[in-house]
Amino acid sequence: MSSMAKITRTSQQINGHILPHPCPHLAEFRAKNGSKPFRALQDCLRVKPPSGRASIRRDPKELPRCGACGESARPRLYACIACAAVHCHVPSGHSHAAAHAYLMPPGHEIAVDVDRAELFCCACRDQVYDRDFDAAVVLAQTAASTLTSSDTSAIQQYAPENLRKRRRIDYKPWIPDLREKYLVGKNSSPLNGDVSDLPWGLRGLNNLGNTCFMNSVLQALLHTPPLRNYFLSDRHNRYFCQKKSNADNTSKKTAANNNESGGNKSAARMCLACDMDAAFSAVFSGDRTPYSPAKFLYSWWQYAANLASYEQQDAHEFFISMLDGIHEKVDKDPRKPESQGNGDCCVAHRVFSGILRSDVMCMACGFTSTTYDPCVDISLDLEPNQGGSAKTMSTKSSYSCNGEADCMNSSQNYGVSTLMGCLDRFTRPERLGSDQKFFCQQCQVRQESLKQMSIRKLPLVSCFHIKRFEHSSVRKMSRKVDRYLQFPFSLDMAPYLSSSILRSRFGNRILPFGGNDPDASNELCSEFELFAVVTHTGKLDAGHYVTYLRLSNQWYKCDDAWITQVNENIVRAAQGYMMFYVQKMLFYKASEKRGPA
Repeated sequence: MSSMAKITRTSQQINGHILPHPCPHLAEFRAKNGSKPFRALQDCLRVKPPSGRASIRRDPKELPRCGACGESARPRLYACIACAAVHCHVPSGHSHAAAHAYLMPPGHEIAVDVDRAELFCCACRDQVYDRDFDAAVVLAQTAASTLTSSDTSAIQQYAPENLRKRRRIDYKPWIPDLREKYLVGKNSSPLNGDVSDLPWGLRGLNNLGNTCFMNSVLQALLHTPPLRNYFLSDRHNRYFCQKKSNADNTSKKTAANNNESGGNKSAARMCLACDMDAAFSAVFSGDRTPYSPAKFLYSWWQYAANLASYEQQDAHEFFISMLDGIHEKVDKDPRKPESQGNGDCCVAHRVFSGILRSDVMCMACGFTSTTYDPCVDISLDLEPNQGGSAKTMSTKSSYSCNGEADCMNSSQNYGVSTLMGCLDRFTRPERLGSDQKFFCQQCQVRQESLKQMSIRKLPLVSCFHIKRFEHSSVRKMSRKVDRYLQFPFSLDMAPYLSSSILRSRFGNRILPFGGNDPDASNELCSEFELFAVVTHTGKLDAGHYVTYLRLSNQWYKCDDAWITQVNENIVRAAQGYMMFYVQKMLFYKASEKRGPA
């Protein structure tokens, strides 16, 4: 479950980090035993390379079994922290772990997952969070990832042969020469060993506790063509990045040794791009079992400390925060100036960054003030739910559908909100009120004005965020807008470009564009294809996020760990919250070969 709006939180704060409230059984256990049992578990954890997933350490030949039924193939096995008894738990059936907690004295409710090293309350039958246990898991993973040559025995015991060899030499990025490119192209073929009918890379994501907001956005990003190509081509290698980060941390610690403690180590090690690289590797590995993005969630919590909880969050807020985190941590190219809206500073901006143009024209003399603002998405207001005056299908939107069957004519769309209508509303002139007068440089006084937005530069991937919530300062209440929005599968953004809007305003005479102005060139790549839709169902403060993905011209519903194939009419009827469009020239070639669009 997730939310569409920010919620006032009363969670506990420690060192500026907001932590979720523990369950009552966990709070009682901590009050009686303190944090020692959780910290002691660090010595009982085993980290499986190279994925870094933690589990309970045991003999490799030992097969854990339920102490009540003797089964070892149940969905989950949990070891009681108080007595180390192992019992099974079936979410939809009988739970021997819950029975054990009920029959034993108080203090046996908290257990740890044998295979995943995650805390579980047998009484509440839900995962729980404890900062000391989480710190123990992170320390174990950190120790495993920073093993030196003195830890050869540990590596020999747990690491595969190829990983042992890798740790003996320094990692260097590989750039193939002409001969290697020829050999790779001649002797390689697409991965087709998967017996599943699902497209390659389509894998469910486990809900870690009210994290469907994260799963829905991650599914869209994992199948964003430019982003996918960037990470799968090893453009950001997490092993090299971590090694470089560790070297930088060592030098900083040496420099700050005379001061206090050398800085915040966990913050320095955190890299959302590295965790994104790990997620791509896991999702495109061919494994179809649901993947748990726990490490990515933890790193995002480190970056967005005010959102670090298992409470309900907003998918759009997560999307913006995550792109900002990747932008801050990825190395910038020093040869490229980071001008406003450059879009070349990191992969997040290269894929999603565009430039908006704002023209404010004085209604007295006609003087126009122009400003440019970078953006990674466009937030659109739903059209007013009104009758004849509703601007649902204008001249612009009549050819924005590319003649697709999903775009009906204006009479059919009468009174129905459409994505093109929202874009029309976003880019049409707006008269500013008397309280918003701007200072005209030509009149030298404040004058009433007209403001018009347009798109100066289109990104490779356009993300449209629909404002589905309303706030009333008079009534002091908020509500969600459940109005239906019609969106096309193919979209032409040419009518909303600055060049088109200026041409309609001034005619076809020569416009004073600068030499570096991308307005005119945008028209050559203005056609986009829809490949992901994030939807929200439920109320403002409680709901659920689901993503629909378009892969090989077939739609798939990604509902956390469950992946199902759906008809395109299901997608058209969905309550869109975020729509992701990619430039048509970057759209999957496989989509053009399989079946009609």
